[in-house]
Amino acid sequence: MKKIFFLFLFLIGCSTVSEKIDANTKKEEEKLNKLLNQTEETLKIEMGKPDKIDFKEGSGNRFYIYESKKFKIKCERIFEINNRNTIIGYTSKNCF
Repeated sequence: MKKIFFLFLFLIGCSTVSEKIDANTKKEEEKLNKLLNQTEETLKIEMGKPDKIDFKEGSGNRFYIYESKKFKIKCERIFEINNRNTIIGYTSKNCF
């Protein structure tokens, strides 16, 4: 009986963690979506100085890369900025 009870508590705990991660991921998406079509300056004000800047050959676009760690998990956000200094896209990995 104790084993079933502990299994039940474990499953509830996993469900709760998953729900919190989903909620934080949704907040992250909402925050980053607001930056689309904004200027490079707005990005710097909001996110600070990027950790790296990469250039895509032939397109003239720049990629601002922001890296951080939370619970030893590397978070990486990459923003694509066109030649008019406008944010045209982003990716976010392991950021919650």
